[in-house]
Amino acid sequence: MAAARRILPQCADRVSHFVQDVWSVFSPLAVKTGAVNLGQGFPNFPPPQFIKDAAAKSIGPDLNNQYAHPKGHLPLRKEVSATFSPLYGRELDVEKNILVTAGANEAIFATLSAYLNPGDECIMMEPFFDQYEPNITLNGGKPVYVPLRLHHKKGAKASDNDSAADWTLDIDELKAHITDRSKVIIINTPHNPIGKVFSAEELRAIGQVAIDHNLLIIADEVYERLVYGNKEHVRIATLSKELWERTVTIGSAGKTFAVTGWRLGWALGPESIIQNILNAHTRIVFCANAPLQFAVADALHEANKRNYYATQVSEYAARREKLLACFKNLGLRVTVPDGSYFILVDTSRIAIPADEWKEICAVPMPSANRDWRVCYWLTTKIGVAAIPPSSFYSPENAHLAENLARFCFCKTEETLDQAVKALQKLKPYIK
Repeated sequence: MAAARRILPQCADRVSHFVQDVWSVFSPLAVKTGAVNLGQGFPNFPPPQFIKDAAAKSIGPDLNNQYAHPKGHLPLRKEVSATFSPLYGRELDVEKNILVTAGANEAIFATLSAYLNPGDECIMMEPFFDQYEPNITLNGGKPVYVPLRLHHKKGAKASDNDSAADWTLDIDELKAHITDRSKVIIINTPHNPIGKVFSAEELRAIGQVAIDHNLLIIADEVYERLVYGNKEHVRIATLSKELWERTVTIGSAGKTFAVTGWRLGWALGPESIIQNILNAHTRIVFCANAPLQFAVADALHEANKRNYYATQVSEYAARREKLLACFKNLGLRVTVPDGSYFILVDTSRIAIPADEWKEICAVPMPSANRDWRVCYWLTTKIGVAAIPPSSFYSPENAHLAENLARFCFCKTEETLDQAVKALQKLKPYIK
């Protein structure tokens, strides 16, 4: 008699619908083909020596290697308060207004866990950081998508660059997406992948919608230290008492100090919000990486004395200019970022030969959108990996990114020089 077939437990519905993510496609593809990886946004240069020294020192005391306080080690909370209180124009209480988290992403996840009931809606602007969506759905919420739309300047040529400020939110379109289940709105500034730095006027308009409809605001400001030219990073929580009371602001040590693998971030806000997030945080991870919290505290303490932030912006701005000059030389339109470390490139003038396009279309991919095919071709044919931005859109609006590719410039000068050289192979394909 044949043995009965064993049936294994099935994956939960909230996870089973996830498809292969963009990072697990293009990062391995870059390794396999030897392409220069300007896809995933992690620095491939070392963090400053004073930060590495602080990390090495942090594991010395034995108790540093045990659990931290769920709110975060007090020395780090004190340094976060000392750093950000002047920027907020208010004293950030280390017991009431600051929570150290296991990276910015966990801060967002814990916030959504604290506030979303099944079926509650969370509004996010497209394109969006791709972790927002699963963070919402895993907590029982429903994502609601409102796109930022690019408006080319009047009379612009096909090769004329756009500004990140040319991507705007239609407030009436935002209002049209509000329902009686709307509960949270996520604002990302400086923005990934556009590089948009929202103005005070734009933030006030969004904030008024949040006030009128009693929405919690999650302000994802992990790129706050990477703003270029005469642009100013505006913190929505500082614009009024009403906005402070309904906003949690998310920050990142990984982005600030080029140590993305440390997985340390923070949530700043009024006591009522921080306490709710803490209640979720303690049940998700209990506490964040303990010894490296001391290292981040040291880094924050030293940063201003060493002129770290201004030096970092200057270095990133030079990297940005190198890549912008490359695309200008190629005649490709780009969105010039005012913040973060990404450049969106318009690929509509790249004409891939029919035989090569047919070959690419035969390759199994999680998406059939044009930007996926073009980025695959860029990686395998040109030798530079980029990310298809439709991954940061809902299926309904993915077409808005069909002619875009995202390149990151948080790389060494050598890596960027290699990319610039490889990208010259695009010239025969640009029409």
